[in-house]
Amino acid sequence: MKKRIIILGTIVLLVVLAWTGAWYFAAAQVRQQVEMLALADGENAPQLTCQDIAIAGFPFRFDIQCADAAILSGDILIELPAIRVSAMIYRLNHILGSALGPARISDAFTGLRQDISWTGIEASARLENWRIARLSLVGDDLAWTDTLFGNNLIASASHIEAHVLDIPERRDAEAGRAALAIFARAAGIAAPGIELAPANAELEAEMTGLRDDIRDWGLVPFLPDWQQAGGTLRLVGLRASDGTSDVSADGELRLDASGYLTGSISIDSLGLAERIGPFIEEPWRTLVLGTPAENGRHRNQLNFAGGGMSSGLVPITAIPALF
Repeated sequence: MKKRIIILGTIVLLVVLAWTGAWYFAAAQVRQQVEMLALADGENAPQLTCQDIAIAGFPFRFDIQCADAAILSGDILIELPAIRVSAMIYRLNHILGSALGPARISDAFTGLRQDISWTGIEASARLENWRIARLSLVGDDLAWTDTLFGNNLIASASHIEAHVLDIPERRDAEAGRAALAIFARAAGIAAPGIELAPANAELEAEMTGLRDDIRDWGLVPFLPDWQQAGGTLRLVGLRASDGTSDVSADGELRLDASGYLTGSISIDSLGLAERIGPFIEEPWRTLVLGTPAENGRHRNQLNFAGGGMSSGLVPITAIPALF
């Protein structure tokens, strides 16, 4: 009996030692991958640098914290006190993330200086067989401030959330193409610059023709590939209201063989023309929103084709090709 206990104890000890060694080896590999992100040029791929990298969560989780993070993409630099990413060892396809604010944003070309603060912001990503199953972002008490000259509040929101979900029944397995549903909502929106009272807004959209295996996304240019697959972006509904004014929109867009937007967006609004009046001069305001009906509502359809946007048959502006 004593011998069996010794054997069992030895086996348990060996398993623990093997698991410990495997965890620390994997943690070292994760650290190396995070450190390699600092080697990106910041032009073709964003560059992420961390003042300090800490990896914890032993024995069943990986918690990766990047302290004093800096993300560089072109002329844009975003600095955050900390970014944290977590995943369970037995479920590495489900990643949770969070960040400490504020995020300080600067543009070396324009001189822009802005802050985005929050009390809490969390993100999650879940993949199934390398296909997007769900992406989510949720934040509370956000404030967007211009800090170039003082601290001027641009906009704020008490709550925001955005979700991207797979639509399994719309997937073309033979062609390897997926469809995604997009939902976003914001509550308690305020923008002093346009005297916007606390408002609510939500967005519903669908995107089809995407490569379903995300490992293939970097193999060819994204937009030309999406266009050749007949991809569409359908705006199911965009709705916003602050009690005194409202706006809604729907439509569908795609790209033609030359990379130009094609399709149409319908807009229905009340009070929006008066609110944006100081910022958009006539005739552009009417060309975009349309003329008011007897009940004061504006209705219009914006058409996209051949590198331009028009209101009915009246051209408004040129839009460059996206590829």
